[in-house]
Amino acid sequence: MNNIFSALPDNLEAEVFEKLIDNETVTIERIISKGHSSPENDWYDQESNEWVMVLKGEAILDFEHGEQAHLKAGDYLNIPAHTRHKVTWTPANQETIWLAVHYC
Repeated sequence: MNNIFSALPDNLEAEVFEKLIDNETVTIERIISKGHSSPENDWYDQESNEWVMVLKGEAILDFEHGEQAHLKAGDYLNIPAHTRHKVTWTPANQETIWLAVHYC
């Protein structure tokens, strides 16, 4: 048995992406952020849909169409494929732990 909150890396200079499950139809990953954000001019534009939940901490996502989502622990949303988005803020004083499900 594993625990989503265990084995957190000591070094969080870079955001951490860990695949928990990966096959032809779905990828589930744990993402750990601490003061990380997307580069200012870069947008995620993914081939698959993404369902994302903040398990611990919080984050702000911006969408190309001008919408913004402030996610706190327990909040989740579905991001359809090719919806351009980016992370604009995660707190620097605590980890933000995400659960992301990429699916067709």
